[in-house]
Amino acid sequence: MLVILGFAMIAVFMTLIMTKRLSPILALILVPTIFGLFAGAGLGIGEMVMDAIASMSSTAALLLFAIIYFGIMIDVGLFDKLVEFILKVAGNDPVKVVLGTALLTGAVSLDGDGSTTFIVVTAAMLPIYQRLEMSPVVLTCVAGLINGTLNIVPWGGPTARASSALQIDANEIFVPMVPSLVAGLLVCFVFTYVLGISERRRLAKNGVAWASDRGSNRRRDLVGAVAGASTTAGSSAGTGNGATAGGHGHGFGSTASANDGTTTEAGPASGSDTDGSAETGSGLTNTALDPNRATLRPQLFWFNLALTVAVMVLLIIDILPLPYLFMIGTVIALIVNFPKMKDQQEELASHATAIISVVAMVMAAGVLTGVMSGTGMVDAMAAWLVDVIPNAMGPYMAVITGLLSIPMTFFMSNDAFYFGILPVLAETASHFGISAADMARASITGQPVHMQSPLVPAILLLVSLSGVELGDHHKKVLWRALIVALVMLAVGVAVGVIGIG
Repeated sequence: MLVILGFAMIAVFMTLIMTKRLSPILALILVPTIFGLFAGAGLGIGEMVMDAIASMSSTAALLLFAIIYFGIMIDVGLFDKLVEFILKVAGNDPVKVVLGTALLTGAVSLDGDGSTTFIVVTAAMLPIYQRLEMSPVVLTCVAGLINGTLNIVPWGGPTARASSALQIDANEIFVPMVPSLVAGLLVCFVFTYVLGISERRRLAKNGVAWASDRGSNRRRDLVGAVAGASTTAGSSAGTGNGATAGGHGHGFGSTASANDGTTTEAGPASGSDTDGSAETGSGLTNTALDPNRATLRPQLFWFNLALTVAVMVLLIIDILPLPYLFMIGTVIALIVNFPKMKDQQEELASHATAIISVVAMVMAAGVLTGVMSGTGMVDAMAAWLVDVIPNAMGPYMAVITGLLSIPMTFFMSNDAFYFGILPVLAETASHFGISAADMARASITGQPVHMQSPLVPAILLLVSLSGVELGDHHKKVLWRALIVALVMLAVGVAVGVIGIG
């Protein structure tokens, strides 16, 4: 019964958020509560949920203050020069911008921390997507794919867990998987290029195409168009969510005026088009990019740059807890850039929507994880999957493990899979002559899909900072991540590092 309820709960949850019948926050709370009561949790469901939420409190604090800090840095203009530089390098071409997103994500992902990667990538690239009127769903899709694929590095979570669970060296797992990693990244870049072409065509259809004349190699100057549109648009640009009457509602979760005169939300609860390409509205009038916004602090550019570099260095060398690090950074940024208490309050209020959305999402995810663990659904589902594998499939246990890792790491934590399920599968496989190393390698191939899970705080941060609905992100990224995972598994089998008994 627990197995049936577990799989049914997952199916109902995914259906509701992808068809937009419920927002992810409501679905994360309501669906597990109903199924948990059916599973016999009774009044004990409250304790299950609170235990899970308590374990996620530090993550919520990190996301909260990281959003505020980078929101402040965008407001004061720290990234304006970076936007201009990348626009010059990319030539305002959506294809180059999307490829640049992939390269930047790949470089930063080498630190093994998804939250850090998505903070840096969104801070650097989101203003460019807004300025060029590109869909932020493309940004989240590309960043999610690249980061998920690179999540198998030996200092990353899954490989380290597999190494610990099966008591083998992490490099013994990772090094033979390099061909699979390269193949996965190549597929990611193919998807990236196709997404860039799709964006170029969509923008052309909307009348904002990147143009190139073969004779003179001229390009449309969207930067100039931004300035011109900002001048003519004037006060018609919408104010950001949560801004006070005299405030400056911009940054994450801001509102922009669309080309047709309607208003579209760019925040986490924003609407989107039918194919999941969430429109940002006109990037030309987005107040986050307004060169005349009241919050600009050009005289403090070097201070803000030094502060941000210091925060990033401390983040990488890991000498302070990340939530506390961003707390201190936020306090310093507010005091220096907005000395008056009224301005500080307005700055915090302008980011209220994004803050509430992401923290509420993390807390709501605690309901799902708490119910699944507390009722025993996770253990029952794992045991059932192991039991239903027939003995005739024994020689293919490594391949089966790779296939199972795709859905199982999406719907449960890496800890639950690698410490609870993988050892059981590996013990079974050993009877058919399949080594623990082969099993470990197969188990990490599902990571491109795992990183898109609503149970992964980093992906909640990515969609919240980008102003994208989780359902829209899933519709665009999940099938692509599935293909990348299957390619990695297939290449591993083909080169003989994922064996068949």
